[in-house]
Amino acid sequence: MPYFLCHLATEDGHRLSQSFLASSVEECRRHFEREGFCILSIRKDWKKASLPALPFEKRVKDKDFIMFNQELVALLRAGYPILKSLELITSRTKNIHLQELLRKVETDVRSGKALSESFASLEKEFGKVYIAALMAGEQSGNLPGTIGRYLDYAKVISQTRSKIRAALLYPTLLIVFALVLMLILVNFILPRFAGFYSDFGARLPRVTRLLIAAAGGLRQITPFLLAVLVILVLLLPRLKKNEKFHMLLERAKLKIPYANRIWVETAISLFSRTLSLLLEAGITLLHGLPIACQAVPNRYLRSGTRFLAEDIRSGEPLSESLNKTRFFTPLAIDMIRIGENSANLHGMLKEVADVYDQRIQAKIDAFVSLIEPIIIIAMGMIVALMLLAVYLPIFNIIQIQR
Repeated sequence: MPYFLCHLATEDGHRLSQSFLASSVEECRRHFEREGFCILSIRKDWKKASLPALPFEKRVKDKDFIMFNQELVALLRAGYPILKSLELITSRTKNIHLQELLRKVETDVRSGKALSESFASLEKEFGKVYIAALMAGEQSGNLPGTIGRYLDYAKVISQTRSKIRAALLYPTLLIVFALVLMLILVNFILPRFAGFYSDFGARLPRVTRLLIAAAGGLRQITPFLLAVLVILVLLLPRLKKNEKFHMLLERAKLKIPYANRIWVETAISLFSRTLSLLLEAGITLLHGLPIACQAVPNRYLRSGTRFLAEDIRSGEPLSESLNKTRFFTPLAIDMIRIGENSANLHGMLKEVADVYDQRIQAKIDAFVSLIEPIIIIAMGMIVALMLLAVYLPIFNIIQIQR
């Protein structure tokens, strides 16, 4: 969506220029006519023209979306109409992709659609949970309160993701550094030393010969590895559309030791927190279950929840139905059963999510505390091996010279 440079005149004769993001000149003209300006000229603002966004850039960041909802809640509670609130927030939004989406929502609301209906066409960007929360807020007449509860939910989810990324960042950097160091030593340093030693007629130690042979083998298979990588990159878009491939990949993730428990507990936490939010917003259990099932990130685990709505419709308690999924733990099922018996299901679901969030964080902290010394020890052994491969021939050369 491009920027347009608009030259305007006010009712008292003052002229001003303003850059405005719009899909077309007509949309830009309509916007300023509603504001009461006299439009002198409109043209594209080439100074703000930018290169097309990369695929990973065309997404709404969590912090930007949370900020948008915080401002929306504040304006609605202050008595501003929805359309005016959207106009004010959209004009200040710095994320260009989010601003484009909000322009579409603003246009739909102006044409008479409800806020939830306007966001429904952008479900892939904002998610079913957010749209369901908006719908429940409109039906209950308490839209600011419902969005506020969604904000609490979104903040917890965003903080959990940030903690996982931060915890895995340091081990990942160590592994990458170790691999780069090994590649540099094996491919550049050892071959130079090999030529230097051969001039002296020294026989290389076995460690050095093995590393040089490994470097030669690695250089020989590098073209094959690059060809495989190119093929995978070309096939990846097709594989993403293949449901069987996705299911196979998600099932394989659950076979990874230690990580499988994190995947399962994450699924329990997200399902419970999402369903708790929907029930608290006034959505019935029968209508909230399909949305909560979509919050389960692993597709293989999600496939085990497809019968939940049918079981609830036939009169079965939620706790008994969740027991059939085979990934809900006895602790989670017992807590949900207590919530059903005490008529506080949404509160107990929130407690389940909090408990498993803490367990996930404890597992991640334990993993990081174990992986760091393991990687450091492995890097030390690699460096020691490289030093032996380099310095042992030097000692041999000294003995020959003597």
